[in-house]
Amino acid sequence: MTMKVPLETVERKLATALVVDDHPLFCDALTMTLKAVCGLQRTDTADCLAAAIKRLEEGAMPDVVVLDLNLPDVDGMDGLVRLKAAAGATPVIVVSSLADNRVISAALRAGAAGFVPKHSHRDVFRAAFDQLREGRTFTPEGFSAEGDAISGNRRDEAVARLSLLTKQQARILQLICEGMLNKQIAFDLSIAETTVKAHVTAIMRKLGVQSRTQAVLIARNVSFDSLMFGEE
Repeated sequence: MTMKVPLETVERKLATALVVDDHPLFCDALTMTLKAVCGLQRTDTADCLAAAIKRLEEGAMPDVVVLDLNLPDVDGMDGLVRLKAAAGATPVIVVSSLADNRVISAALRAGAAGFVPKHSHRDVFRAAFDQLREGRTFTPEGFSAEGDAISGNRRDEAVARLSLLTKQQARILQLICEGMLNKQIAFDLSIAETTVKAHVTAIMRKLGVQSRTQAVLIARNVSFDSLMFGEE
């Protein structure tokens, strides 16, 4: 299934990729598959979100980022939101074993350029990258956004709001979720406490909340547990 964009979209060059996955064997197999069937010339890897973001910040910007959602330093869609902020205009395609309709929908709302289940055959990866080159968003066969309905709508809205945050704001929200105060965040990020306060104000405005507690609740609303098991 694909989502169409205007026909005048220029074909996107996809020659290099950064694969973010913490399972060495799958990571190796995926990089070989991408080179063999998707036309990639070079692939780099990262085994956690922090390593991937550091690589992007250091200027090693690939043509596409391939992300596993379930990483050791990631909580739900938080990782995708933060990676998108670091990647800028570079498309991020999700390859994950968590292929529930609600997870796919949330990933797309967070800005993923496509979603491929990990168990997919090579032809599916080829199709996904062909669509990506054409500026289209790839979703797997059988996906239906309508299946999310009611409870999923709130999660999708939360993900959409989180995707509005800048890279620095996403990092600050993560630290808030860890229980840090503004002073501690300022020290950790080597910025002024007044700068942290300004970011917190902007975060709450973008999330449409009035307090830090409400911001934390929204961030936690996109965790895998609630997406997979329908917790409220």
